[in-house]
Amino acid sequence: MFAALEENLARVRAGISGAATRAGRSEDEVRLIAVTKTLRIEAVEAAAALGVEDFGENYIQELRGKASERPDLHWHYIGALQSGTAHHVADVADYVHGLEPGGAVTRLSERAASRGKNLPVLVQVDFEGGRNGVAPEQLDVFVQEVASLDGLVLSGLMTLPPMPESPEDCRPYFRRLREMRDRLRKTHPVLVELSMGMSLDYEVAVEEGATMVRVGTALFGERTKR
Repeated sequence: MFAALEENLARVRAGISGAATRAGRSEDEVRLIAVTKTLRIEAVEAAAALGVEDFGENYIQELRGKASERPDLHWHYIGALQSGTAHHVADVADYVHGLEPGGAVTRLSERAASRGKNLPVLVQVDFEGGRNGVAPEQLDVFVQEVASLDGLVLSGLMTLPPMPESPEDCRPYFRRLREMRDRLRKTHPVLVELSMGMSLDYEVAVEEGATMVRVGTALFGERTKR
């Protein structure tokens, strides 16, 4: 099933490297997160054998199962955070992407603090008003709130642009997120990460400053819907 993975991984890594070079950056500044949602643990094992260390999961059940089998890897929760399962996310995730206002953030904080964790988190920015995340005009207030919570380390910003017709359609959103991050760093120096870019547009994201790209289909091919 994963016979093409080595070739796909080489292609993605070359894409990241080329995009970084075009932007005057080092490819070492970009963390490749292999998105393995709905895939078996064998997909993780195959990618890890090729040197991938970071994996993203959208569903807490899968995150818990796979992380328990490979605790040596870095696990990113990239799904919508729910109040009913936020405590489980705090238990097993190494990074949490996609924070937005609501009770789930409080529960994540309380659980992480009770476990003595300093859990890196990224705030999701919703530019179009139709996705999860915080509106740009409310970002400063929410960032300050997250920065004040015990157990959480405010590490960066994340976004999911509207579904593009071409990768270039995403560039304005990626650029705007970088500009927001740069502005916020003046008061929150630890806010350095930019989680943006997926299989279709990760090269554009890297050109615009992404430090994390979340790639699934370009590595593992099309997957069956959950």
